[in-house]
Amino acid sequence: MKPLLPQLQDSDSLQALGRASLQIVHDLKNQLNGLKLYATFLRKRLEKGGRPHDEMETINKLIIGLDRAAGDLSTLVQYGRPVELRKQSSVDIQKIMRGVAASFAEDPRNTGNLTRQMTIDTEPLPLTGEFDPALLTEALKAISFGAMKMQSSDDNGTIRVSLKKERDQDLAIVEWHGLNNLDHDPFRSFAGSDEIRMSLAAKLIEAHGGSTQHGGGTLSVRLPLAS
Repeated sequence: MKPLLPQLQDSDSLQALGRASLQIVHDLKNQLNGLKLYATFLRKRLEKGGRPHDEMETINKLIIGLDRAAGDLSTLVQYGRPVELRKQSSVDIQKIMRGVAASFAEDPRNTGNLTRQMTIDTEPLPLTGEFDPALLTEALKAISFGAMKMQSSDDNGTIRVSLKKERDQDLAIVEWHGLNNLDHDPFRSFAGSDEIRMSLAAKLIEAHGGSTQHGGGTLSVRLPLAS
């Protein structure tokens, strides 16, 4: 048997494989949505028939699982497509992070019902640049949610986030502190729903000219500021 690696190194083959994979994922997502529709119909039939509680619980778990799987596939489809930025000038990173913290505090569904809060420590300096505010908010929100899931058990239930300007450079640094150390990079992993979203977040950050890092119980994002 001939080795596959030399063949896959051909750029045209890789691009074709990527397009095919994206289409397969998209089709799987549609199939899952179809299964969810049938499961929802079945739940309505069970409700009318006064079925036992354990049967209703089972069908509800099935629908939740289908929802989660379809959501993961949607994220993978988004990850596989080119990022199209709609940049605006003077977008304030501090304002975005405060909005993320407020959304978590106001609606528990935004944190998956995790009992977590975010405290933000920021320097009294403007941290503005040319960003796509919607996509940057999506990225920072996904990272914040991932940080909540990775919070150390020694912490008090509050995620500490710091924002500052890197010395002598036009870069903003956003850091999430007090997290469990991981044996892999959550920004380069597809090991689960949270890390799929964080990998997409890293791609969005990089599309803005930024970078992501992890280590020492901290997640870090660097973004270019307007000079």
